[in-house]
Amino acid sequence: MIFRSTYNKPILLVGNGVRTAGAVELVHKFAKKTNIPVLTTMNGVDLAQDDLHIGFIGTHGNRVANMILNECDLIISVGARLGIRQVGQFTEKFAPKADLVRCDIDEYELSRNIKKNEKKYYTDASDFMRRLLEEEVSDYSIWRKQCLEAKAYLSLYDRQPGNMAVEKISSLLPENPNVSVDVGMNQCWCAQSLVLKGYKGRIHISGGYGIMGCALPFAVGACIAEGKKPVFCISGDGGFQMNIQELETVKRENLPIKIFILNNRVLGKISETQHFNHGDRFAATAQNGGYTVPDFKKIAEAYGLKAKRLESFDELDNYIEWFTDNEPCLFDISLPENSFLTPKIKFETGDINPRLDEDVISKVKEILNV
Repeated sequence: MIFRSTYNKPILLVGNGVRTAGAVELVHKFAKKTNIPVLTTMNGVDLAQDDLHIGFIGTHGNRVANMILNECDLIISVGARLGIRQVGQFTEKFAPKADLVRCDIDEYELSRNIKKNEKKYYTDASDFMRRLLEEEVSDYSIWRKQCLEAKAYLSLYDRQPGNMAVEKISSLLPENPNVSVDVGMNQCWCAQSLVLKGYKGRIHISGGYGIMGCALPFAVGACIAEGKKPVFCISGDGGFQMNIQELETVKRENLPIKIFILNNRVLGKISETQHFNHGDRFAATAQNGGYTVPDFKKIAEAYGLKAKRLESFDELDNYIEWFTDNEPCLFDISLPENSFLTPKIKFETGDINPRLDEDVISKVKEILNV
């Protein structure tokens, strides 16, 4: 028996191994049957969307997801590697009140111990989820409601301009869209704030590979694979320049790819490190350090694509018809240069920065412990 009824605050943690095993619908079926809250890894953010969405865990994960980890009493991890960016440097701080059950097809990942007395299942995620579905599991609607209440309470925190831009984009997307995401701040903003309507949408994300410039090639491949249905591509100004020549492919093949460049005119994640740790010495990451950005609108038009330069992401409302037509397009969306990425779990201590006021933290703990 995998699940014991003695738990009051269980969570299901799913990673990209669930998709590889073809177990996505089984996860959704289990979540709806039991109302157990579902959290994801960054690579698995599209596994829990629509009303199943709470957030993803780890270094740049949603604050509410990491706080739920601190209060839950059971983690059932399926197809998630539980690497250092997910569990942190100090594994004893990872879900300190919880037992851990792990399912993985990679025996070498299971050879690492995350917690004492953890239960390990060296098996396929589909077989594991089918076994879970056969078990008698209580209904955890009240616990899930608490998690969603905590999420709503924290919704005003950690909202950077990049998060708000992604929220605006996702609000205008059709049901079950295909979205490709680049590497950098935009990847983390999307993992945090891109919530899709429907359960079958895809967010193509490179995760730990860090292949900057991947969004446009991902979009090209996805569009062709889906019979030239519209695909949505979210990139940063730095990543987009690495494969900008593929706009010719988009135009030549008449691929209806909708491109959104979150343009803060800096190489965000590196410049942020240079700002906080190296006295604003922006070597090759900002204009005063040898990095500049072209006029993406003019470049797109030179390739024969329709394009707009937007001073605010709110202007997207004026071009809603571009989201659904069969033509490629590009939006160059301006963001502040000092657009930071929050929250972040500090590697040295395991603390979530920026730290919220104690009354806010206490309120979230109160919500999660009713």
